[in-house]
Amino acid sequence: MSAARAKVHALPACAVLLAGGRGTRFWPRSRTRLPKQLLNITGEDTMLRETAARLAPLFPPQNLWAVTNVEQAAAVRRQLPGVPASHVIAEPLGRNTAAAIGLAAFHLAHQHGDALMAVLPSDSYIADGAQYRTLVRAALELAGTPGDLIVMGIPATRAETGYGYIERGVMAFRPHGGTAYEVERFTEKPKPALAKKYVASGRYLWNAGMFFWRVSTILDNLEHYLPETHDALSKLAKMIGTSRYDAALKRIYPRLENISVDYAIMEPATRESGPQRVFVIPAKVGWSDIGSWAAVYELLAPKMDANVSAGPYVALDASGNFFWSPSKLVAAVGVRDLVLVDTPDAILLCPRDRAQDVGKIVKWIEEQKMRKLL
Repeated sequence: MSAARAKVHALPACAVLLAGGRGTRFWPRSRTRLPKQLLNITGEDTMLRETAARLAPLFPPQNLWAVTNVEQAAAVRRQLPGVPASHVIAEPLGRNTAAAIGLAAFHLAHQHGDALMAVLPSDSYIADGAQYRTLVRAALELAGTPGDLIVMGIPATRAETGYGYIERGVMAFRPHGGTAYEVERFTEKPKPALAKKYVASGRYLWNAGMFFWRVSTILDNLEHYLPETHDALSKLAKMIGTSRYDAALKRIYPRLENISVDYAIMEPATRESGPQRVFVIPAKVGWSDIGSWAAVYELLAPKMDANVSAGPYVALDASGNFFWSPSKLVAAVGVRDLVLVDTPDAILLCPRDRAQDVGKIVKWIEEQKMRKLL
């Protein structure tokens, strides 16, 4: 291990959970103030609390952070009672992941000077928590090297067109418990024919949005690739902990560039000349982004023609259905492959293979200004 890597143990390790999404495809359960990550989608507990519990052996509560929005901040704080209230950072509006990660990095720099930083989604499902933690430790080990950017990739098992892909290159390191490869390039949501070629090659992984680096590394990259955003956030950082912070955040944040960290930093970093600084660790951990009600069915169904229900139901010549109606009896007769979600003020009914279109219903509700349903 190099001298730079040996110093990693002197740095605190912090996890930043991105918890500001709306999860419109989980309407009518998911709403502006109660999005997917704050719901018990796959089990008894909410996805946010499941994520925090999964990480608890690696990150004590004082080293756990979350970036959310002002509508959800109070609920996030209630769901993370052991995490300091100041560690739940509320964006006044969404400006995509580059701004959210930059804001969190400046907060970590204010508290620690420098630290290892794991940036993780708050609403993913991981079947193998133990293996996942092993790979997180491996990623943090590599992230201790100044300048290195580490991403965790999910081995592609099907020609999925809704995910970004990572093309891995040569093997670069073998941190304890994992293997890291140079990243050749990032590619966004390919067409079906190209996705099939990616999967057949065995060189591509899904980009699950899990990143690891030093705080100083991501801030240096932010300054290099998004200098205006870096400059604005550095001015804001001087007010962290003061009475001027909230007003400055509301004034400065809307002016930041609206771009993902993938487009802004990760992709251009792979194109730089000189030694490779972007590495991917394949993670076979039973990951799912749980992107729709259909994905929930696929995760919970013991077999693909089974009915899955959150409450009492009776089925007559009915199969492959997903029912969410915890307090009412669902009686299904002669129906197949449907999604039914019942809430006090709305009912969703659609074929399972159209579950991705639920977001279009939410857009229609917005256009109709039916705010009570949002």
